[in-house]
Amino acid sequence: MVIGSDHAGFDLKQTLIPFVRSLGHEVIDVGTNSRDPVDYPDFAEKVAEQILVGRADRGILLCGSGVGASVAANKIPGIRAGNCEDYYSSHQGVEHDDMNVLVLGGRIVGAALAQDMVRAFLGARYTAEERHRRRLAKVAAIEQHPERYREWQRVGGGLNRT
Repeated sequence: MVIGSDHAGFDLKQTLIPFVRSLGHEVIDVGTNSRDPVDYPDFAEKVAEQILVGRADRGILLCGSGVGASVAANKIPGIRAGNCEDYYSSHQGVEHDDMNVLVLGGRIVGAALAQDMVRAFLGARYTAEERHRRRLAKVAAIEQHPERYREWQRVGGGLNRT
């Protein structure tokens, strides 16, 4: 599995790496390697790359709140990242939504809860029930046709802030 963080998630990442190894998982650490300020999208891309090229099945991504890293990771086709703050979401996201990246807020979630959440995430399996397959197919269709939404931006002028 792969793990990455920005500066705000660095300390929690450092506690999770040995914990994940103690569960019997190999860990690819894609950084950051200090508390020096960095940008979370860079590490969302690094975590996603390891998953998409097949070096890791799942990832853990951390930033201050988890929100920014989750937004960035979910822009990458094939990544299903969930910003979780509780045990239930950490396994339910895998079981129902085939979540492959657990996103945690280093300033939100304490180490003990984070360990419980990581254990739940890594132990969970996608159920592949018909309703979940149907919903994921709809998500994939959204991912495959971004041009549909560009027209909405032109018509309404909203959300396109870049």
